[in-house]
Amino acid sequence: MTSLDLRSVPKILLHDHLDGGLRPGTVVELAAAVGHPLPTTDAGALGVWFVEAAHSGSLERFLETFDHTIAVMQTAEALERVAREAVEDLADDGVVYAELRWAPEQHLARGLTLQQTVEAVQRGIEAGTAAAAEAGRTVRVGQILSAMRHADRWDEIARLAVANRDAGVVGFDIAGAELGFPADRFPEVWRYLADEEMPTTIHAGEADGVSSVATALHRGQALRIGHGIRVLDDVFVDDQDGTVTLGRTAGWVRDQQVPLELCPSSNVQTGAAASIAQHGISVLRDLDFAVTLNTDNRLMSGTSMTREMELLVDEAGWTREDLLDVTLAAAWSAFVPHGDRLELARSVVTGFREAGVVDDAGVVL
Repeated sequence: MTSLDLRSVPKILLHDHLDGGLRPGTVVELAAAVGHPLPTTDAGALGVWFVEAAHSGSLERFLETFDHTIAVMQTAEALERVAREAVEDLADDGVVYAELRWAPEQHLARGLTLQQTVEAVQRGIEAGTAAAAEAGRTVRVGQILSAMRHADRWDEIARLAVANRDAGVVGFDIAGAELGFPADRFPEVWRYLADEEMPTTIHAGEADGVSSVATALHRGQALRIGHGIRVLDDVFVDDQDGTVTLGRTAGWVRDQQVPLELCPSSNVQTGAAASIAQHGISVLRDLDFAVTLNTDNRLMSGTSMTREMELLVDEAGWTREDLLDVTLAAAWSAFVPHGDRLELARSVVTGFREAGVVDDAGVVL
């Protein structure tokens, strides 16, 4: 594996927060423009600060780092710039399809309307896509609109997502502090989204247990689970003979092949996993769950899709076949029509072939 340039292989990214992926230098410049104080105005040092502050072992402390990024994303110009740069950075990392999620309700402090925030982000996405094309890279990016779990604007954001489904928005999510804010707080929202046939993914099974996953699936009608690592709480291994038994929820997730948007580095930072080597993504892979690999927050984790792949290879013993499998799983789980998923899957196989991972017959080398 060491001879393989992982940056060159195509990647599918389903779980990446727009407000968690800013360039440190951009944070410094935008903060200066609005007078927002930062821990340091040195871009390099600020990047280090974000990673260290996020590496606390607590999801709540991890989320505090967003106070700075959200503060500098309160104008249309800032939102557009952040989105454009995110797309450029993802394309440079070999990402060919991505879904950027963010919470419009958190970007209204300077007078923008919810609709204006969505339009600004979309302009940025389109500008970033065009810039990537000029650089010889093809990338497609959609928006996932998140409602904050602890707030009461779920219905409003759900309707915003539906209103913009033909203008760049591909799905709906709820995010933020998971424990104490279950996915069934506003059941009418999920009925509305189902009636509108709007794809949903729900953060669950990260800071709360398997019951949170079950609620997201059965009450929220989630098509994918954001993180979902705690589904392992419902996987039981016999100490004597190693026999594995799945509880009802874990069995449902595997049997229905519900995609899990797993984020190894982020989970280590928040305490959901002890290390990359011990991360449950490898166990879930071995048990045939629908596993996808994601970055979550590139700034706070100091990461990229290439780095996440490298960590799994170097620290968890992943193979070329494993990387191809999770990338294809992500392609088939994207919130796009079936024909587009098929093209994504084909592009992944082609890209892995060009990188020397598979032969002309699609067999892993």
